[in-house]
Amino acid sequence: MLQSTRAIRRAKPVQRVLYIADLISTVVGKTAAWLIIALMTVVVVEVAKRYLLNAPTAWIFDLNNMLYGTVFMLCGAYTLAQNSHVRGDFIYGSLKPRTQATLDLILYVLFFLPGIAALIYAGWHYAQDSWRILEHSNVTADGPPVYPFKTVIPIAGTLVMMQGLAEMLRCVVCLKSGAWPPRLKDVSELDVVEEQLARSEYVDDEDRRAAIAGAHKIDETARQRGMGGDLNT
Repeated sequence: MLQSTRAIRRAKPVQRVLYIADLISTVVGKTAAWLIIALMTVVVVEVAKRYLLNAPTAWIFDLNNMLYGTVFMLCGAYTLAQNSHVRGDFIYGSLKPRTQATLDLILYVLFFLPGIAALIYAGWHYAQDSWRILEHSNVTADGPPVYPFKTVIPIAGTLVMMQGLAEMLRCVVCLKSGAWPPRLKDVSELDVVEEQLARSEYVDDEDRRAAIAGAHKIDETARQRGMGGDLNT
């Protein structure tokens, strides 16, 4: 977090806006990710109750869905900020940055903005109606309240919209400069690989350096074939 704050202070105004959007999405996404532990705990406890004590909980199915749905929705902006959404178009990776930016900008305008705007609009009304009647789930008997969960829908949509606008700004910067602007660096698999190799007693220094360099080369190639990879900031 401290490293990200320093990077924001050093950045130029436009890049600072991009970094701030990345930081907000990252903080929310990482915070929401802790719900995975709650979800895992709920599942383990329910399995023990169901099969060992023969005392299943009626509303556990609803709770599992709400926990998973909350994680899924609140981590969407974080995934977009880290350029980690799956790309199925192998042709895209062979395009020049300006061509990628042009294609992305068109798709953001045609599909992303209307889709996410509709999600926010519909989600807001769903949440309003749910709070007004203090809605409970009718999927299971004695279902838990769902109005807090439905409130997550417009919140998540707003976060994704914010990050999407930042991505559109990235496209504009790329069109002007010919290169993708950097993103805030986050912990990646390479960091784990480096740490494991550093602690290994069975890999000498030369092989360790070669393995790390090879991993970085593969990662950089993959990111360049995608869009705007992480940079050390």
